[in-house]
Amino acid sequence: MEPQPRGGALKRKKAVPVEIEACDMLTLLQKIALGQVDASAGQIRAAIAAVQYTHTKKGDGGKKDEDAEKAKKAGAGKFAPAAPPRLAAAGGKKV
Repeated sequence: MEPQPRGGALKRKKAVPVEIEACDMLTLLQKIALGQVDASAGQIRAAIAAVQYTHTKKGDGGKKDEDAEKAKKAGAGKFAPAAPPRLAAAGGKKV
């Protein structure tokens, strides 16, 4: 912010977009947070909006997805479904 010549309220400078190398939005936000990259406010807002479509949060899966994953884990190992019985009369071939 810079003062006006005759006093009054402070005047904001317009942010100029900065040339940034192409990278993942989450990586870009991490670099901005660490001070490695200087970006305009518009670029930061765009990166925040885009990150939610490329990286899912842990809680975004939903209950049905969690239940399906738990069922897959429970159905493995000791509790895996057994193989069907062989057909001795047909020599092991389907009838």
